[in-house]
Amino acid sequence: MKLTPIEILLVEDNPGDVRLTREALSEGRVANTLHVACDGVEALAFLRREGEYQGAPRPDLILMDLNMPRMDGRELLAQIKQDKDLKRIPVVVLTTSASEADVFRSYSLHANCFITKPVDLDQFIHVIRSIEQFWLTIAKLPSGTPKVEE
Repeated sequence: MKLTPIEILLVEDNPGDVRLTREALSEGRVANTLHVACDGVEALAFLRREGEYQGAPRPDLILMDLNMPRMDGRELLAQIKQDKDLKRIPVVVLTTSASEADVFRSYSLHANCFITKPVDLDQFIHVIRSIEQFWLTIAKLPSGTPKVEE
């Protein structure tokens, strides 16, 4: 386990879900830093360290909604997974959609996980803590950017 905080990028346009995610992660057992982008355009700027995000850290994990303004999660996921510098960052789709078409498309675009957001507050917090438990304590995340041939 890393001694430095895990860097998480949350791509979410709902302020309530941002607040709940922040609260659930702050009470967790793993030190983390949560960065928030409100849509895909802002998330790409953060990931590519453009404009105001020039000094942004590389996220260890991305939590992403699908339905957002400007650039939705499907378009963002496609951009991330086609980018040789970003494609290894695990992406968890966390959305209100339960559509089989969205599940299929997300995995076709190489999402690492698809989770439908529960509407119940306690269940939502449980889901966020389960994501933290699995992705930040059980799963081995890539660290740094090793020079690996494609």
